[in-house]
Amino acid sequence: MTAIELRNVSRWYGNVVAVNDVTMTIGPGVTGLLGPNGAGKSTILHMIAGFLQPSRGELVVGSRPSWQNPAIYRRLGLVPERDSVYAFLTGEQFVLATAKLHELADPGAAALRAIAMTDMADAAGRRVATYSKGMRQRIKVAAALVHDPEIILLDEPFNGMDPRQRIHMMELLGKLGAEGRVILFSSHVLEEVERLSGTIQVMVAGRLAASGDFRAIRRLMTSRPHVFLIRSSDDRRLAAALIGRPEVAAVELGPAGLQVRTSDFGAFCAQIAVLARDSGIRLRELLPTDESLESVFGYLIAN
Repeated sequence: MTAIELRNVSRWYGNVVAVNDVTMTIGPGVTGLLGPNGAGKSTILHMIAGFLQPSRGELVVGSRPSWQNPAIYRRLGLVPERDSVYAFLTGEQFVLATAKLHELADPGAAALRAIAMTDMADAAGRRVATYSKGMRQRIKVAAALVHDPEIILLDEPFNGMDPRQRIHMMELLGKLGAEGRVILFSSHVLEEVERLSGTIQVMVAGRLAASGDFRAIRRLMTSRPHVFLIRSSDDRRLAAALIGRPEVAAVELGPAGLQVRTSDFGAFCAQIAVLARDSGIRLRELLPTDESLESVFGYLIAN
């Protein structure tokens, strides 16, 4: 059964449009909400969680609107990007307080279970004020899981985590998703989404730029035109060698170096070093000039 549906949803603040006519369906498993900062990811998560009312469109969770529906919190757990933890509490006290708010039959046992799931048992007796950023993230995840929710929303959950903590959290979320829970997490890091999620929703400037299987969207990102800046021992001779090659769309020689537009990222990267060697030219620098998330996702919107 579909868990979360957005139908032509928009959200604006005065004259600022944060989310613009977004339609998406999120079912069981792990889904990544990918996009650069300011793309509207947090706004979408807050609307799903019932914290914000859509300015236009329809948003339902389990066939019921999330706005003004407090009963949703028995089924839903939210990990916000910003810290919302009383620093004077210990980690265990914070998670226990959340369990009591949910009126669980055995809040103490539920708190200990959630803390163990997030690998925070050793630090549970310490005050949150002493935690690192990664530890605060994990204790927020424990609080979100304490009532065993069907739906888990996480806003940039891996911020501040070290590599070991990231791997553990990814394994935990993957396991929960495999159990049939609906897990939606936001990220601006492509590799995080690639490792954890097979299905993604790509947001750019409040719009849904792409939706579906990660591998297909990644191929679209990789196969788009790329622009490289090259500095070598002889830029003019290298430019002459590049002109006419099938993977090279344009070559421009300027004071900063040689700018090359390629239609085949993989072929160009594989051939440029060989071509330079065969021509007796030394490569000093090879830089992609359009690898920002904004440029990558902007290409998706245009196509």
